[in-house]
Amino acid sequence: MDELKAVDLGQVMSSIRGSGRPNTVLWQAPDSVAFVARGREFRSEFHRDPSDEVMYMIKGEMSLHYRTPAGDEKVAVVREGEIIYCPAGTPHSPRFSPESFVLVLERKRRPGEQDRFTWYCANCGAELHESVKHVADYREDPVSRAYEEFYGSEAHRTCGRCGHVTPRPSARG
Repeated sequence: MDELKAVDLGQVMSSIRGSGRPNTVLWQAPDSVAFVARGREFRSEFHRDPSDEVMYMIKGEMSLHYRTPAGDEKVAVVREGEIIYCPAGTPHSPRFSPESFVLVLERKRRPGEQDRFTWYCANCGAELHESVKHVADYREDPVSRAYEEFYGSEAHRTCGRCGHVTPRPSARG
């Protein structure tokens, strides 16, 4: 067994700010993963992962958009110092500023398990695109890879139901 070491979350947040990366993995053990993520200027997809997820808001406030089994979009506000549980398979979209940080704890993916990143039409609510990825290592930043796939293709951003084209985020996002 490796030596057990405590982590200073203040130092982790400072490190992320200085690195320009969106997250820092604290550990990836055989059955669990923990990381600290910085908010993004822009987030629009809903993520469904195969494991339960616990999020603790270290700094700032998050609007956790999620979709009910009936397809309705709701928002849970998670304030600094609060914790929230998100069951496996729940489509969720954590939206918080780049000055905010969240600690995420979840089960490491098992072979064959897939994460799904789904975009919906802002005009009519139809599903636009789903990016399916096996997330073996969070250091590979699967969210950014899914965004490149979606925003890099006008076909992915065009609604088959109403024809609305989701615009690309501004250059700062």
